[in-house]
Amino acid sequence: MAVLENIRKRTTVLILIIGLALFAFVISGVFTSSNFGAGGKVGSAVAEINGEEISIDDFRQKVETASRRVGPTTTSMQVVNQVWDNEVRNAILGAQFEDLGIGIEQDQIVDFLKTTGYAQNPEFQNENGVFDGNRFRQTVMDWKTNNPAQYEAWLQTEQEIIQLAKEQTYFNLVKAGIGATLKEGELDYKLANEKMDIKYVRVPFTSIPDSTITVSKSEIAAYVNKHKEDYKQDPARDIQFVYFDEKPSEADDAAIKASITKLLDDTIEYNSQTDRNDTIRGFRNTNDMTAFLDRFSDTKFDTIYKAKKALPLSVADTLMALEVGEIYGPYKESGSYKISKMMGRKPNGSVKASHILLTYEGATRANPEIKRTKEEAEAKAKELLSEAKKAGVVFSELARDNSDGPSAPQGGDLGYFQRGVMVPKFNDFAFGNPVGTIGLVETDFGFHVIKIDDKEDVVQIATLSREIVPSEETINTLFTDATKFEMATIDDEGAFSDIAKSSEYFVRPVNKIKQLDENLPGLGKQRNIVQWAFSADTNVGDIKRFNINNGYAVVQLTGTYEEGVMSAEDASALVLPIIRKERKAAQIIAANKGKSMDAIASGNNVTVSTASALTVKSPTIPGAGSEPAIVGAAFGMKEGETSGLLEGNTGIFMIELTKRTEAPKLDNYSTYANTLKSNAANRVGTDVYNALKEASEIEDNRAIFY
Repeated sequence: MAVLENIRKRTTVLILIIGLALFAFVISGVFTSSNFGAGGKVGSAVAEINGEEISIDDFRQKVETASRRVGPTTTSMQVVNQVWDNEVRNAILGAQFEDLGIGIEQDQIVDFLKTTGYAQNPEFQNENGVFDGNRFRQTVMDWKTNNPAQYEAWLQTEQEIIQLAKEQTYFNLVKAGIGATLKEGELDYKLANEKMDIKYVRVPFTSIPDSTITVSKSEIAAYVNKHKEDYKQDPARDIQFVYFDEKPSEADDAAIKASITKLLDDTIEYNSQTDRNDTIRGFRNTNDMTAFLDRFSDTKFDTIYKAKKALPLSVADTLMALEVGEIYGPYKESGSYKISKMMGRKPNGSVKASHILLTYEGATRANPEIKRTKEEAEAKAKELLSEAKKAGVVFSELARDNSDGPSAPQGGDLGYFQRGVMVPKFNDFAFGNPVGTIGLVETDFGFHVIKIDDKEDVVQIATLSREIVPSEETINTLFTDATKFEMATIDDEGAFSDIAKSSEYFVRPVNKIKQLDENLPGLGKQRNIVQWAFSADTNVGDIKRFNINNGYAVVQLTGTYEEGVMSAEDASALVLPIIRKERKAAQIIAANKGKSMDAIASGNNVTVSTASALTVKSPTIPGAGSEPAIVGAAFGMKEGETSGLLEGNTGIFMIELTKRTEAPKLDNYSTYANTLKSNAANRVGTDVYNALKEASEIEDNRAIFY
């Protein structure tokens, strides 16, 4: 009791001590957390666009919704990127809508729907098949009452429609300010139709070997510094890896082949319940193929009769040649060992036929748009039957021009089919007559003029199959090998390639991986490797083993590129050709300054050439390639005038304009002006958005959360 009394007296002190301890625990957790800092998941915003945050919770919800829409074929990162693009677009354009007071009312939504694919939704159409605003409203209200899931999906769709309608209104405002004068139209016409003939000499840049041009690292750095905007880079990483593929060994292959071969014949198996040996019938002798394959095969017994084209291509000829009861195998096909047995054959069990359908009003399964009478249809069918039997008549052309059936565009070709697929009378005619027969049959669809094109056997094949997979021993050996390689390279990071070479492993480099990349060449979708490479805790030289589909990858980070301007080393491959070209141009100009065209040609071992009918819109010079600057210079010259030395894409030119053929004058250039206006208007959506995006401040945190 005394102890309890002392505790009561010190309650306040104890609360204070416990509180301080908890506070210290929380604080220490904050500062020791690996998520604290630039590489951690700090904050709850996946993005900040022009000062406005996008909540990660809202973003994730939209990703989940989008994932349900696109299905399993789209990867998670592809969905994330699609939602990201939409969110950025909505945020950037949304600010514009707000500034301009652009809003969309219900009537505007209805008007907008009339111009989109939603107008084709039968639920929104009246009895005449026309989009009806009242029917649309009624349908949505019905969803709200009777189909909440459909209504929720519609609300999401409605927001997208509202966004599209606002965008249309916004871009239409921009388009209203776009125009082109008749003078601009006239110039565009002249640029495309005014032709020029020139005489020219060209000293190609290739006349000076690259090896003679020395460019220092400092010169490359100076060039990059002068053109920073052209050499910006995003964060990137270089890795190299060794892939340990979980594939069956030669011993595994042989063991599986032996095991499937053993199943061919009867075996003796001890039955503990009866204390006696039972004879288990093998694949060759079993009386219950379904049960046998259910027990011993990776695939079940497919009882469907199949034509040759439905069998595996590599063994189709062999299987079709088997007699009933005959066996083929074991053989390899699609990564498995297989043994096949011919269970049954139906001669001419598949028919290929073409037909011309003549339907009529009142036929049980007729197209309601057909208004001809039964008598008219029958008469037309008999007429076509007679025509089809004539020598030299192409049946497919008759069908294409006369048939009411959906196969008309294919010349009436129905392909191959087995018994029971077609309606009875059609079926009986097709299977009861030889190839080449043409006849007339009436069914619920109408009158058919039928031609039997081909017949083939169908067979029933039972296949015992065992997939060729690595054994447990092979898998364990692979894990051991990967682990040993990982440990050896961790002990000596600089010897990654040497250790791999000594072990006869293939090292694969992957360079310039971006922060949001998902696919890695040779490994497929490996987002976890990308995240590791960009982690703040991963340094150049670090090595890690990853469990991936069907094996392991031992990965080393070999290089990092931070956001900003490229280093001289990284930009070298891009800048070196530019500086070399500048130096060569200066050398060629200096060596040929003041010379005539003929002197330049003789002094540089080149010839004076001619080119005719050049236009500014098509600035290709035969023998020199695309040279817009040279053709543009010719456009500004007078006939008979000779230029100075001009720098082109492929060399230094001197040209003489020998002839100018003026474009024929037109009475009006409005067509060309309208084309310019239309082309500019068509670019508004893309160009305006890209300009707004370029001017925006976008903080992208996707890589932190995904």
